[in-house]
Amino acid sequence: MAAKKKTKLIKAEKAPTKAAKLKRVPFWIGFDLGGTKMLACVLDKDYQVLGSARKSTNGSDGQTKGRQKILKAIQEAIADAGVDPTGLQGIGIGCPGLVNPDKGVLIHAPNLGWRNLQLGTLLRTAFKTPVAVLNDVDAGTYGEYKLGAGKGARSLLGVFPGTGVGAGFVYDGRIIMGRGVSAMELGMIYLPGTHLGSPHEGAVLLEDLTSRLALASQAGVACYRGQLPELDRKTQGNLRDIRSKALANAVRGGEEAALVMFQNSIRYLGMGVAAVVNLLAPDHITLGGGLVEELPRLYLDLLRQEVARYAVPGLTRGLKYSVAKLGGTAVAVGSVAWLRETTPSTAKLKP
Repeated sequence: MAAKKKTKLIKAEKAPTKAAKLKRVPFWIGFDLGGTKMLACVLDKDYQVLGSARKSTNGSDGQTKGRQKILKAIQEAIADAGVDPTGLQGIGIGCPGLVNPDKGVLIHAPNLGWRNLQLGTLLRTAFKTPVAVLNDVDAGTYGEYKLGAGKGARSLLGVFPGTGVGAGFVYDGRIIMGRGVSAMELGMIYLPGTHLGSPHEGAVLLEDLTSRLALASQAGVACYRGQLPELDRKTQGNLRDIRSKALANAVRGGEEAALVMFQNSIRYLGMGVAAVVNLLAPDHITLGGGLVEELPRLYLDLLRQEVARYAVPGLTRGLKYSVAKLGGTAVAVGSVAWLRETTPSTAKLKP
């Protein structure tokens, strides 16, 4: 009896070793550091997702915990993909807020409260591989330019309403940036107006009128006033629970107050996008993010109408609009595509 038990035990110990055999393939890590969640994706040479790991960002926990979460998410994604870590070719990461791509520094992420985070150094030290650090919307727009809705365009403006409102611009294969800092902070444009949270009297930020947080905040007030009874029943007017799907369901459910909020929000967004059209004359605009994915027709139709209202007529003639195709992997794919395009050492795969 004892001998049989021992034999069984040995077999049980050997089985996991065989099951855990790692795939020896070249791969890249694409990382989306969002205002609400972070997502690490393992991508093969054709940008197919082999594995992933997701965590809540919780910027209020601080940068030290944030760094630890980033490293852990990458390790978990590699484990989820079942790949040999020695096949890692590089890491691309997209971040919310201002970035210095050359130095790999997240300068300031307003929605996280993080400043001067040395992401390039952190990731190169931990994984001994090339790293590209981009603004998240720059990365998402570049992903759409190379592999998604904007493929074939000469110049692509990407607009992504989310926790804030970000934009990216790709012209002839290059992301438009400043000398040592990311650009296209569309949500940070001030418009004449007022808002209880405005730091400047008589002026309001575009993203305070057009982001998901802006819509959720107004929806919370409408819930309190009894104007959105169904949304109130599902969320109790809790800001953290009023997500993109809940807001869109209120519109689809025929709640008039929700539709009015979205219409006003998109009209303001149209003013901001028209300003970019007047300055840079893109031939294609793609819209992404959770809100757009939930209500694509409303965003496309009304934004086109508002941009035509405020932009120079000759610059909108033939302007193409689309909804982003890459969805939740756009930032991860775009950051890796940029790394592979701009870093010579990633052109030749490591064995």
